[in-house]
Amino acid sequence: MPIVDVEWVPADDGPPELARAIADAAGRVFGSAPEATWVRLRPLAADAYAENETAAAPRAVFVRVLARRASIEDRGRCASALAAAVAACLARPVENVHVIFEPEADGRVFFGGAPDPRKSR
Repeated sequence: MPIVDVEWVPADDGPPELARAIADAAGRVFGSAPEATWVRLRPLAADAYAENETAAAPRAVFVRVLARRASIEDRGRCASALAAAVAACLARPVENVHVIFEPEADGRVFFGGAPDPRKSR
């Protein structure tokens, strides 16, 4: 069950149902069953993010992925597809979307206090 966190500095409130759009797109990237990919959005206030030596409006988007396990090849494919999907949902250039994979979730995430019954092998 991938858990995806997206942080960005919004130019406005974003399109309606943005979280659902990103969750649906991420679910397609990961090949998830319904209700198996979770997305949390965290808009950053404009004064809470900056890039050095520029006055341009921030365009960066940070996407963190917590998943059971994935090979480096799978991560590369997923990162590319996820960056494109999130960029499309946020109407941002794909080069501004940065995908960060957290350490594997196996043995670290407990749903309702219990290990995931669908643990990968």
